[in-house]
Order: sequence, then structure tokens, then C-alpha cells
Amino acid sequence: MFQFKRIASESVPRALAKAERYRLLNEPEEAESICEDILVLEPEHQQALITLLLAVTDTFHHASAEAVGRSRALLVRLKDPYDRAYYEGIICERWAKAQYNPQRANPFVYNGLHEAMRIYEKAQALSPAENDDAVLRWNACARFIENKAELKAEVDSLSSEASFKDDLPTR
Repeated sequence: MFQFKRIASESVPRALAKAERYRLLNEPEEAESICEDILVLEPEHQQALITLLLAVTDTFHHASAEAVGRSRALLVRLKDPYDRAYYEGIICERWAKAQYNPQRANPFVYNGLHEAMRIYEKAQALSPAENDDAVLRWNACARFIENKAELKAEVDSLSSEASFKDDLPTR
């Protein structure tokens, strides 16, 4: 339908800064569009891929599961193993939090956050010494669970099930 106009390669740094600004302004669709323009010029531009992935996850609260698929498709294009692990955790965490509703039980929220925490531990093992981003995200997930009584109840329920012992002797 439309022939999109190409941006100049010299404008990529400025365009990327503008995409990050649009994310901060809670306009993820604008950020996505800018990142797509950058990726036309430089398909493997790592910061544009990361910004696009984050912009897609910014829409999780009002998006379908298709957005998760889009973010995972971007994830595999990241070259650094730490980045792949860290942003995989971000996807799990943000999708789980997007499903949270204090008015109804949803085991996916706890399970999704627990999965994100497992992935953040993997990222932490891959991170440079001065980078504690994965630790900060792990703690954020733990605090989210701790501060939501209905999620904490699920943790307590799972703990008691794990300690349930069958009265039958082992063979």
C-alpha cells in the first residue's frame, strides 16, 4: 500500500534516542516504528532490536499472545548470550505481570514470574561483574510475589504440596 521512506544511515543514533524517548513517554507503537526504520538499514543493529523488543513488551497489558511471539522472534536475533537470557526474563516477567488481576486467581502469574526468576539466574551467571541488572529484576519479581497476598498464597500452597508425603512405603 505505502512505500515507506528510508532514513539516512547518519540519523540512526538520533532515531534510536527518539525511540527510547517514545518508550519513556508510553508511546511504544511510535518507538516500534522508529526501530523498524533503523532495522531496514541495519537488520542486526543490536540496540534497535533490544529497543524494539522492549517496546513490544510495553504493549503486553493490552496485547494478545501474538505480541509475546513477536518479542521472542526478536530475542533470537540478539547475539550476546547474556542479552538473550536477560531479555527472555524480561519477556516472561512482563507477560506474567500483564496477566495479573487481583480479582481472580491465575497460576500463570506466579509460574511466569518464577520462570522469569529462573532465567534471570541464568543471565546473572553470564553477566559482567559490574552488571547486576539480572539481580535487580530477580528481586523485583520476588517483591511482586511477596507483596501480592494471592500470589504469596500460591507459593505457600506449592510449598505445602512439596512437603506432602505418601504413607506408602518405598520399594
